[in-house]
Amino acid sequence: MIASDFKIKVMPLSDKILRHAGYMLKSEEKGRDVVQDVFLKLWQNRQELDKIKNIEAYIVRMTHNRCMDIIKSNRFVTIDNESKIKLNKASLDLSKQIELSESAAIIKKLINRLPEGQKTVIELRDIDQLSYEEISKITNQNINTIRVNLSRARKKVRNEFLKINSDGNERDKKITAALF
Repeated sequence: MIASDFKIKVMPLSDKILRHAGYMLKSEEKGRDVVQDVFLKLWQNRQELDKIKNIEAYIVRMTHNRCMDIIKSNRFVTIDNESKIKLNKASLDLSKQIELSESAAIIKKLINRLPEGQKTVIELRDIDQLSYEEISKITNQNINTIRVNLSRARKKVRNEFLKINSDGNERDKKITAALF
C-alpha cells in the first residue's frame, strides 16, 4: 500500500477508533495514544495491508486488542501491588505473632515462679479472665487481698520480663505494657 492509499483507506478511520479506544480506556488521552500506536504499526506493515479484505474490521480489532493489552497491564500492576502489600502485612503479622508468642512463653515461666497465692490470683484474673468476686469465692480471700496480690504479681512479672529483655528498648516496654 502506498502513502496515498493509506491516507484514503486508513486515516479516515481515526475518529472511529479514537471513540472506541477512549470508551474502552475511559480516557480520551489514552485513546489518542492507542490510535497513534495503531497507526504507527499499520504504517510499518503497510506492505501487508493490501492482502487484508476488510481493512476497517482489521483496524478496529487492532485497536481493541491494544486497549485490552493496556487494561491487562494496568490490572496486573494493581494485583502485584496489592499482593505485595498483603505479603508485607502477612510477614509483619507473622513476625509480630512469633514475638508475642515468645514473650507469652517467657511470661508463663515467670508466672510459674511466683509464690502460690500470687500465681493463683494472676492466673485466675489475667489468664482465665475471672472477676474479683469469682476469684474471691474460689480462693476464699477478700477482694482487697486479691488486688494487692495481683498488683504485686504483675509488678514482679513485669520487672523480671524487662530484666530478661535487658536492652529495655521502647518496643519491649510497649509489649510488656500491652501484656500487663
